[in-house]
Amino acid sequence: MKKNMNNTDKAIRILIAVVVALLYYFNIIEGTLAYVLMGIAIILLITSLINFCPLYRVFGISTCKIKS
Repeated sequence: MKKNMNNTDKAIRILIAVVVALLYYFNIIEGTLAYVLMGIAIILLITSLINFCPLYRVFGISTCKIKS
């Protein structure tokens, strides 16, 4: 897998995942919405850790700077 995310993109994804986890922890979100958002948060966290987003590949997007 070729890296297609830069550090800013990774930081935003991790921040969103942490916010969703905190909302769930403090019972601000619950039920089906909480499970859906937690699933999305886990996906965001995994993609930020491996520096690769499959949807970016499908749409031809890359936020990573090309090294010459």
